[in-house]
Amino acid sequence: MDFQLDDDQRALRDGMRDLLERRFPRTRLRTVVDGHGDTAPLDRALWRELGTAGFFALRLPEAAGGVGLGLPEAVLAMEEAGRTLLPGPLVATQLAAGLGAGNTVEGSAEVAAANAVEGAAEGAAVVTALDLGPGADRLVEHLASADAVLVLSGEDAEVLPAAALADPARPIRSVDPATPLHRVHPAFEAVAGTGAVGAAARLRREAALLTAAQQLGSASRTVRMAVDHATARTQFGRPIGAFQAVQHLCARMLVRAESARSVVYAAAVTEEARDIAAAKLLADEAAVHNARDCLQVHGGMGFTWEADVHLHLKRAWVRAGQWQTAAAAEEELAAGLLLTGETGL
Repeated sequence: MDFQLDDDQRALRDGMRDLLERRFPRTRLRTVVDGHGDTAPLDRALWRELGTAGFFALRLPEAAGGVGLGLPEAVLAMEEAGRTLLPGPLVATQLAAGLGAGNTVEGSAEVAAANAVEGAAEGAAVVTALDLGPGADRLVEHLASADAVLVLSGEDAEVLPAAALADPARPIRSVDPATPLHRVHPAFEAVAGTGAVGAAARLRREAALLTAAQQLGSASRTVRMAVDHATARTQFGRPIGAFQAVQHLCARMLVRAESARSVVYAAAVTEEARDIAAAKLLADEAAVHNARDCLQVHGGMGFTWEADVHLHLKRAWVRAGQWQTAAAAEEELAAGLLLTGETGL
């Protein structure tokens, strides 16, 4: 199968990259991080601009006010967000904007409009998410900045006002300075709200894939950071990129990123649970290990607060624990192999 992007998809990717480079450059990222991003509110103006650009309404039917695209295009947008380490509950807000639409290109505009969280598609509302499923860690990101919470409980999805979690949620220290986290008390259970019956499994799969796309963007960015540094930094009268050990590090980083890209893009087309599990597993590995290798290429400089490499590693750690961990993805893949008898045993 040919997974090359078409002209419209390339235009979407390039347009989103231009928007984020203009509205969320490195200087803005450093302002968020150095200004205690774990407690600072989200940039609502940027959130609304993302809404105006169609970021959150990409998969809503045009009749419901959306762009009418599919999961592959949403993956491209999330990849660009991951490249710039854009903070905020991007995945949850996009899911909430199309809650109930299912495969939105063929989905009902009436169903999408009836279940969507008001203001999410336009970027006027910030929606975070809480998974109450078996084995979930009950962590919520950016709760203090959120207007609503998309709660996945059992087979259903409910939308609650963020204030409903004010009492059962407690802030915890986050490894990522730009991703504040709250942990919800184990006794908390979702109460009746608006939402979509039977949608939880689909939303979990889509959330895992969109998170994998963000990891892919970060993995690709650290490849570029490592190569740029290896080209500019000199040692013993020559660029460090001329040394074979550094070349091998950069080559392994590129292989990881491109391998993950193939699987993530394929999963966006098939939307199969096993493919999404493989995509999340490989994208998490690429993001975490590429950030570590990028640190090695940068040497002692990479471990300083002023360098951006540690920010990619910390965000990758946080994302790796969201929606589908490595253990959960491996269980999904193993179950699929046993079901089809492809173990080779």
